[in-house]
Amino acid sequence: MPVTPAGCNHCPGYTGDVNADVSLVLDFLNTLDAEDDTDVLRSVADWHAWAHARALTPGAIDEAVRARTVLRDAAGAPADDTAATPGAPKGGGDDGPRIPVDVAFRLSPSADPQLVADDAVSAVFTAAMRLAVLDDWRRIKICPADDCLWAFYDESRNRSRTWCSMQVCGNRVKARTFRKRAGSSGPEDSTAGRPQPD
Repeated sequence: MPVTPAGCNHCPGYTGDVNADVSLVLDFLNTLDAEDDTDVLRSVADWHAWAHARALTPGAIDEAVRARTVLRDAAGAPADDTAATPGAPKGGGDDGPRIPVDVAFRLSPSADPQLVADDAVSAVFTAAMRLAVLDDWRRIKICPADDCLWAFYDESRNRSRTWCSMQVCGNRVKARTFRKRAGSSGPEDSTAGRPQPD
C-alpha cells in the first residue's frame, strides 16, 4: 500500500514496497552520521532540504529529532549512543514511548488504498509501521561500533548480521579486542602457541 505526501499528488509517492520503506527509514536514521560528525537535524535548513529532496513536507525539527531518537532506540542503538542529539528524549523502556502519528487512509474506487502522511516524520513512521507489519523491522539495525553507529538493513537469512560492514567495523572491533587481549597477557605469554625459532 503506497504512502504519499498529503497535498502532493504530482509528487512521486512511495511505492509501498519494502525497498522504498527501508530506504526512507534508513535515510532518516542516518541523518545522524557519527563517523563524519554530521547531523542533518542540527539545522532547520538542512532538515527542510532533506525532506524536500524526498518530496515530503518537513514539519517541526523537534519532532524529527524525537522520532529519530526513538526509532534508533527501537532499532537497537547502543544505550550510550554518544552520537545521539543532545537533549533528545530517550525511549520509554521496554514498552517504548507512545507517539501519535498523523496518517490518513485514502480510498478510491480507481486505485489501491493509500496511507497519506502529512509530513516527513509521519511518512517515516508509516514506513516503519509497514516494515513491522511485514516482519521486516527487525532487519533494521544500528552498527554497534562506537565510531560508526550507522543504520543498515540486515539481509542475512537468519537476521544475524551485527556490523554495517564486517570488512570495516567488524574487523576494527575484532582487531581492537585481539590487541587488548594480547596486551593484557604479558610479554611472556605473547609467544604461547606459536612455533619457536630454532
